[in-house]
Amino acid sequence: MIESLKTRPVEKLPDRVRIDGRVLFLADDAGLVRRQLEGEDIDWPLDAPLRDNISTDEITPAYICYYYDERLGDFPYLGFQAGDEFPMTPGSVKAGGFVCSVSGKRRGKGSSREASPYAEMNAGIRLVIAESIERIYRENCQNLGVLTSTDFSLIERLRRGEEIPLSEFTGGEGDITRGIIEYGGLFQYNVARLQGKVLVPALETGKRPMTLAEKILARNWVTDLERGEVGVPYVQPGDEGFVRTDIRFSHEYVTPMAAIFWRQFVGENEKIVDPESVFLFRDHLTFLDVAMTEERKAQGLLDLALELKTKQEEFAEQQGAKLYGELPRLGRMAVRGSEAICHSKILEQHALPGHLIIGSDSHTPHAGAIGAVAFGVGTTAIFNSWLTKDVRLKVPPSVLVRVSGVKPENVTAKDFMLQILRYPYVKDGNAIGKIVEYAGEAVEALSIDERATMTNMAAEVGAFTGIVRPDERAVEFLARERGLKPDQVRPLLEGLYSDEGAEYETVIEVDAGELQPMIALPGDPGNGLFITELGGPVKVDIAYAGSCTAGKKSDMDMYASVFKEALERGRKVHPDVQCFIQVGSQEVKRYCEEQGYLDVFEQVGAQFIEPSCGACINAGPGVSYDRETVTVSAINRNFPGRSGPGQLYLASPYTTAASAIAGELVAWLPE
Repeated sequence: MIESLKTRPVEKLPDRVRIDGRVLFLADDAGLVRRQLEGEDIDWPLDAPLRDNISTDEITPAYICYYYDERLGDFPYLGFQAGDEFPMTPGSVKAGGFVCSVSGKRRGKGSSREASPYAEMNAGIRLVIAESIERIYRENCQNLGVLTSTDFSLIERLRRGEEIPLSEFTGGEGDITRGIIEYGGLFQYNVARLQGKVLVPALETGKRPMTLAEKILARNWVTDLERGEVGVPYVQPGDEGFVRTDIRFSHEYVTPMAAIFWRQFVGENEKIVDPESVFLFRDHLTFLDVAMTEERKAQGLLDLALELKTKQEEFAEQQGAKLYGELPRLGRMAVRGSEAICHSKILEQHALPGHLIIGSDSHTPHAGAIGAVAFGVGTTAIFNSWLTKDVRLKVPPSVLVRVSGVKPENVTAKDFMLQILRYPYVKDGNAIGKIVEYAGEAVEALSIDERATMTNMAAEVGAFTGIVRPDERAVEFLARERGLKPDQVRPLLEGLYSDEGAEYETVIEVDAGELQPMIALPGDPGNGLFITELGGPVKVDIAYAGSCTAGKKSDMDMYASVFKEALERGRKVHPDVQCFIQVGSQEVKRYCEEQGYLDVFEQVGAQFIEPSCGACINAGPGVSYDRETVTVSAINRNFPGRSGPGQLYLASPYTTAASAIAGELVAWLPE
């Protein structure tokens, strides 16, 4: 234990809290929102609907996350869209004296960026009320000390100036979450935990059949923090505790803020626990200097963003953590790219079956493709994990997605996911915060890369994580990619399967044989349709292929197969289409070089891009340039503004490549 924490004063909050200030209703009516910003208090209930599906991209658009300190308080909701309008302006929330923010379903979906609740907190928001709240966003709020609730009756009580019992926000929570709320945040709770002021109750769950993910959680369950003891026989949904991590990673959007917390609360010269299992990544903003508009550069945003890079490099050097950084620049080339996108590299190089992995990215479940429990967490959880090497969780219920049958040749894992995302149970938000286990003969037939598409997009489901039982394909993957001997890997698979009789909240059945190539209409990944259901041609301006979800080796195989066919027919990328292909790591680039794909991409007229998150987060080549621009993309999400102001259709690698050739949305029809 760090000596300075032994005597750190730490106390619980008062039993009753008073939240004095105004209520901000995030309604789907720009005029109503502006009236509130101008000083009018709106009666509840509203005449207009509350906005559903407000993503963290809307609360703090990517460029706002260049700020990593209290300056964020000037910028919450700048990406918030009401109808076709964006009513928020810098400083308007803070100036309005708002202390409570109210919205509809699925508040805080999307990226795990803690900058969102941190911006709200620094603008004065102390309470978030919504019909449903996404897991990572909700935990980030709790970890920072921002209260959350789904009880709309609190609105009038707050307006009457009532003191509200703290129990209104802790009711129904487990001991740990209740303690975090009572102590005003995760760090304060962990200090109390390290001092012995709070004790995590021992689990008493009896013998029961467990799912694959539950088994991994049980193996990693912390039973004694001071002695480093882990492991319990059984866990079940609702059990709350801490789990020991095998890998912790963060990227440049998160590391600097977490480093500030470390310096302020722990001490600049103190060392993080087990730096060998901590990985840092420069992957999100590598292309920013060539992608940012001159207007934003003039505002100083590029300089601000480069601070993130510098702060992360300084912290990595000071702490001895491995940094996957930006590659050296060559000649006049503005930038050469990153070594890898974070979760891509974790799967390629570090994750093993049975691992427990946390990362500062909502797509951390990528590593679930080889049977690891991997999930996204916020900045405060990353910061605290540097102190304790564990992370708190409440064991979620599990959902089984069974994909049976044999898929058509032009159907991919991406099409599986777009079908799953439009399934009513998922689209209505019932899978939020749950473990999604993918199984069935069609999943078993997929490569590890294709399975990673499915576990990656557990984030779009709103799930806690996604996981696939590891099998011989995982053994082959680790032998091929890591040089591990199969006899080294197979013992890791022992016991990594769901027991007969394991409990699932629901089972979703998908017949792969009935699927066709799909697209998701602009606005949400759940807007899935078969391409044949479009009802008419949709002209394409940009085709963006790659990033983490679709920048793997098998994805490159798909793009290349479509483009080779096109070249054989004397066709290239349509003259009205800009086509970009971006890999997820330098390892994938080397694979493309070995396979001759880079030549194919050049010949067909596609622009190859080095690894980075890029256009997927509106920070690189391939972003749309106005609202009329139509993009077809193989990335994972198409929330408003995610990749520019245009209309973004999600599709598989096959469909993205075929559409680039045709100049309109089409499915690839293999010969």
